[in-house]
Amino acid sequence: MPIEITLIALAVAAVAVSAAGVGILMRSRLGAAERERRRRLEVGRRGRMSNGVVTDVIGQTAFFSYSVMGVEYTASQDLSPLRQRLPEDLTTLIGPVTLKYLAANPANSIIASEEWCGFHARNANLNRMNSTEELQSI
Repeated sequence: MPIEITLIALAVAAVAVSAAGVGILMRSRLGAAERERRRRLEVGRRGRMSNGVVTDVIGQTAFFSYSVMGVEYTASQDLSPLRQRLPEDLTTLIGPVTLKYLAANPANSIIASEEWCGFHARNANLNRMNSTEELQSI
């Protein structure tokens, strides 16, 4: 009987290792854009809110700074996937912003996602982006 138990334990371990390998393989097949989209959605859904400042916009990348528990962070976000929902002149986004970050890693932050936007409404496009109707159409 002890040999049978050992064989069963080895078989269970082999199945577990195989399942983990398949999970890693499937996850690694996601492209960089899809991984970034999923990260934005996760931070947008689970993140804590804080205030920050968009300090610069270069191309389609917004640079922003914020403080969490006395620690200053400077980060950037590529806004190109969200471009159709933002104003044509991205420099109008410079100024105060609400951001979301993950409590376990405050450096993992966003200022906009497919479901959420932290830009303070300074024009009609941003008002539309924050509306419930717009979010439901996604």
